[in-house]
Amino acid sequence: QVQLVESGGGLVQAGGSLRVSCAASGRNFGSYHIGWFRQAPGKEREFVAAISQSGGSTYYEDFVKGRFTISRDNALDTASLQMTSLKPEDTAVYFCAASGLSSGNHGIEAMLRDILEYDYWGQGTQVTVSS
Repeated sequence: QVQLVESGGGLVQAGGSLRVSCAASGRNFGSYHIGWFRQAPGKEREFVAAISQSGGSTYYEDFVKGRFTISRDNALDTASLQMTSLKPEDTAVYFCAASGLSSGNHGIEAMLRDILEYDYWGQGTQVTVSS
């Protein structure tokens, strides 16, 4: 079992940067893919980015490509999402999640975009971008 705790959210002006982090406790952090999702008021939770168990593969939703960078440090059991060029529409609660999917799964990128493929979730951290 893995427990996830996000931190680093806050208020930032449009065009600014923010880094949100996810600290894990429990066993075998390095055996899980990590995903970041976000949920704005009145909207469904949506995929933002994911990173493979080793960190060798990363996946991004189109609306954050070139602006956000996902990373992880398996020695410290942490994952992060560096966000730059933030826009008001990036305002949301950001969640990290852990998936125990096998890397050998065909179509893993598509699977990691699916909320249902994640086993553990953090409580979320609020990111607010002012215009």
